[in-house]
Amino acid sequence: MPLWQWLLDIAGALLVLVLLYALALVVRRRVIARSGGTFELSHRVRTQRPGRGWLLGVGRYSEERLEWFRIFSLSPRPKRSWVRDELTYVGRRQPEGAEQVSLFPDHVVISCRSAHGDIELAMSPGTLTGFQAWLEARPPGAEMPGSRGTRR
Repeated sequence: MPLWQWLLDIAGALLVLVLLYALALVVRRRVIARSGGTFELSHRVRTQRPGRGWLLGVGRYSEERLEWFRIFSLSPRPKRSWVRDELTYVGRRQPEGAEQVSLFPDHVVISCRSAHGDIELAMSPGTLTGFQAWLEARPPGAEMPGSRGTRR
């Protein structure tokens, strides 16, 4: 078989693999969204260099947890998960420098504290409102992190 036919076969096989990968990503997104709505949520995993270290993903509220899934992963499990009782909203800011091209358009960067350290997430302003409502909607009797509840 001539070389050009081998190259054509290899290109065809690579195209099929890319299409299967894209189909798998769509199916995975549907499976993740089946048990509750998902939303665009980016997470900063490396903070050594300013404006760098962001990974695009989707978020999902699952009972008392915020789950984060990498957008281009095929894993059905969340890459990160945060418990609502351990999260405290600190503030928000606009993306700066390289962050503007690394994140989804019109997203804001929020800072949170957890039992394991500081967290930076990026989401749309509408999603931020829902996130703040989710944080405040703790079960009855639960204390807000950082509050000094009095017990009788």
